[in-house]
Amino acid sequence: MLRTAFRASQLQRGALRTPLLQPSSFALARRFLSQDTRAKIQDAVSSTPVVLFMKGTPDAPQCGFSRATVQILDIQGVPAEKLRTFNVLEDAELRTAIKEFSEWPTIPQVYINGEFVGGCDIILGMHQSGELETLLEKHGIIPPVEADAKEASAAA
Repeated sequence: MLRTAFRASQLQRGALRTPLLQPSSFALARRFLSQDTRAKIQDAVSSTPVVLFMKGTPDAPQCGFSRATVQILDIQGVPAEKLRTFNVLEDAELRTAIKEFSEWPTIPQVYINGEFVGGCDIILGMHQSGELETLLEKHGIIPPVEADAKEASAAA
């Protein structure tokens, strides 16, 4: 989503005139996921509204980027029942396969309603701009702010 828009803007500016790898050589360098592995990952990212592939667990993140991503999802109010995490340090094949599946080279990776959103940097930027909150509200993962305000005033 964002990668496509970024790439298009770079092409328009002429910043990506000469690719480092030609498409045919890139295809040879790729690992190519088996259909079985691809299906398992697709099932995983579709299993819960928010899926996070991270290093460690939410209670014990094993890298600062994973910790920051967990904190952002917590600040946004993503309920535990709508979040599923996978510790890529427990499964070397998953750690490699998820990067190819998403075509994103780093971990953590966040998926919302089965769609890849981005890594820590993207999630942080979306959080700061308010875009992440809007996306989570749009998909019914968190209640809209107006609903929270009405509930608070009704409780008082």
